[in-house]
Amino acid sequence: MSKSNHLADRIQQLQPSAIRELLKHSKMPGVISLAGGIPSGELFDKEGLAQATQSVLEESFGDAFQYGLTEGNVELREQLVGLCKARGITTSVDRLLITSGSQQALDLLIRSLANPGDVFVVERPTYLATLQILSLTEATVQSVGSDADGMIVDELEALLATTRIKAVYIVPTFGNPSGTTLSAERRQKLVKLAAKHDFVIIEDDPYGAISFNEERQKTLFQTAAEMGDHESVVYTSTFSKILAPGLRVGWIVLPEWMQQKVAIVKQATDLHANSFTQSLVAAYLKTERLDPQIALIREAYKQKCLALSKFLKAELDEHISFNQPQGGMFLWAQFRYEFDTTQWLQQTLEKGVVYVPGEFFFSDRADKKTLRFSYATATEEQLFEAVKRLKSAL
Repeated sequence: MSKSNHLADRIQQLQPSAIRELLKHSKMPGVISLAGGIPSGELFDKEGLAQATQSVLEESFGDAFQYGLTEGNVELREQLVGLCKARGITTSVDRLLITSGSQQALDLLIRSLANPGDVFVVERPTYLATLQILSLTEATVQSVGSDADGMIVDELEALLATTRIKAVYIVPTFGNPSGTTLSAERRQKLVKLAAKHDFVIIEDDPYGAISFNEERQKTLFQTAAEMGDHESVVYTSTFSKILAPGLRVGWIVLPEWMQQKVAIVKQATDLHANSFTQSLVAAYLKTERLDPQIALIREAYKQKCLALSKFLKAELDEHISFNQPQGGMFLWAQFRYEFDTTQWLQQTLEKGVVYVPGEFFFSDRADKKTLRFSYATATEEQLFEAVKRLKSAL
């Protein structure tokens, strides 16, 4: 007799990540993947990472291979104070918590906040893995729409008239999967609503540094601080998209009222993040190679995004529409007519191209005619060939 009935109810209902499942197809010979949000390995700073590794082995060997503080490597947190300042975020070492990527940051934050039944609000569409975490906490998920200017905050305001919510989760800059950026006006209104209705904003910022122009929106954290609110916004980011995801180093900027409790949850989870990779990132930041590395990534992704956009308009404009991304790693598209992109995936796989159907990014009212393309790992030649194959599959 199977023991599966011994699993917790919330685990029984848990579904695998559609994106992780699709990555299996992307490894098949001849398949061009526009699916996973994976940084281009060709852009990793091999020389800089090798230099930092050698520095750790020679200067920080003991600390790098020993147990560390739950809050994280002190030297790394000191460096992050400066990195955050460059993003308009004023913080201190004791407000920073190092995590195993931003994925763990989201898990720690949501578990620290959510009671079963608490209402968490997400965008429609939103980051798939956050929906998985919310499912595990048995929170109630409600969604509001988004458009070219990001989350439609007026819809959130209407929801607040009838519903008490615990938190809003949002990727406000070059969002995943939408690629959109929340406008300055909506950022201010969202922060005002958080103060008025006493909810928390979880600001997830993996892509904000990957801008294709010099325009910069203030983070929600900075927006709130300038309005005198130092308690409503929790900021999280990661080195996964700007340095290397295999390092698994992210961080949270915590308000004072959350600081100790989230650290305790971290203790119970894994004691502390990987000591070696924390030391490596701290050593890398000392080389001052990060800013040039980000500039390299920005330009490379910009050219790939422009190429994919051009090919889609040339070959599929009568079928597909999209907003032009201004940064990040994703292009969010939709068919101009009723269409099921999940079913269509079987045909595109036969042609040797894979993407992520949009319906997986919705907590409710899924739009089946949507899909997400990632342009980060493919070459321009592969992007052109992928679009040709998509056209052929129609």
